[in-house]
Amino acid sequence: MKAGGVQGAGMRRGTMAVLVAVAAVGCGPAQDVVVGGTPPATPYGGPLKVATKELDEHTPQALRLASGAAGRALECAGEIYGGNGPEGWSEDDGGDSPEEGLKLHIDLFASGVPSSGYRVERRETNRVLYSYDVDGRTKVAVVVAKDQRDRPGWGPETSASCDPSELPASYTDSHGIEIWTDRDGDRVPTTEVRSGAGDDHCGWRQVHFLELGDRMYARDPEDLLEPGLLTAAYDGDTELPSAAHDTGYRYERRELWLTEDRRTAYVRTAEGVEAWPLLKDHVACK
Repeated sequence: MKAGGVQGAGMRRGTMAVLVAVAAVGCGPAQDVVVGGTPPATPYGGPLKVATKELDEHTPQALRLASGAAGRALECAGEIYGGNGPEGWSEDDGGDSPEEGLKLHIDLFASGVPSSGYRVERRETNRVLYSYDVDGRTKVAVVVAKDQRDRPGWGPETSASCDPSELPASYTDSHGIEIWTDRDGDRVPTTEVRSGAGDDHCGWRQVHFLELGDRMYARDPEDLLEPGLLTAAYDGDTELPSAAHDTGYRYERRELWLTEDRRTAYVRTAEGVEAWPLLKDHVACK
């Protein structure tokens, strides 16, 4: 529920965000940043000004504390995924209207969330709550405020978002965000399983990473990763071990299978089975 607080037990946010290059491709016709339409069935009724606190961690509790009213306005099926307090924009950046304040947030800070399709959920004299809704429930929330300390004009104050898996498939597909499904065909949170191509900045575009819980695996057919990072060599043509079990996770034509020791991710496709070795430690492009 919105006004009463935020949802349940959290899951660890992984490091795939720094590994995966999420590029916008083929997004179709441009949509207005702010659109009209029916407001949410249960609009947020709490205060738009909520004290924030920054912690040096990425737990759901820390994200809720950092995101103030925006975090409280979310209606996630799972846990909060992203959250920020007052953004570091300069006094010359402020807009002349709430919508310009929202555009400032999108231009400077809104990575991995839609850049259009927001609705006004609540409006007060010096604050406006914008929401990006999916099936009538808020998945991204941004509070813009007027004349904040040392920042004249309209600009972002707090922002928060649900897991990318709760955004429309049309958005995640067009932005290269790989969302796996479970054995029932339901979209799985990226905090549970995520994958994506490596950052081209480090020459890893042909590498594919898979993060499952606290473990990370890699598909590296061209041996682009530094020696010693992988616990074994990638094998693009192997047999599925008899002890492997189907996790039920699917992404497009890929099936994820694991053995009890989880040292290798076996990815089965229509062409055969690949063995993605475990990395010795999480890696990040620098």
